[in-house]
Amino acid sequence: MAVQLSVSARNAKLDSIETTVGTSPKLQIRTGAQPASCATADSGTLLCEITCPSDWAAAASSGAKAKSGTWSGTGVAAGTAGHFRLKDSAGTTTHLQGSITATSGGGDMELDNTSIAVDQTVTVNTFTMNEANA
Repeated sequence: MAVQLSVSARNAKLDSIETTVGTSPKLQIRTGAQPASCATADSGTLLCEITCPSDWAAAASSGAKAKSGTWSGTGVAAGTAGHFRLKDSAGTTTHLQGSITATSGGGDMELDNTSIAVDQTVTVNTFTMNEANA
């Protein structure tokens, strides 16, 4: 039997992630598969680094927490986006990572275009964290 949480406990868990990461985190978009854990060193080529808005996620609701504001940056290298790492505002500690696909591709994060060129505008279309153990 699995442990179950109330909606309010799931929302609190998600909101605590934003508190832990802090304001204006750095989102790194990289090539290849994500590392084994957040504690593992960066892998792949850094394609784009975005400074997220100060309040980068909406308040959790119904066990989900979506990005807030516009997440957009400029490509610094050419390649195909494969994973992301969300770091503190200093860009030193990875708190969250996951897969990237194009819009409607089902990745943990969805971009307008996964094929990134130098100086190309990169926009995160969809990013939602879910706490589904209801």
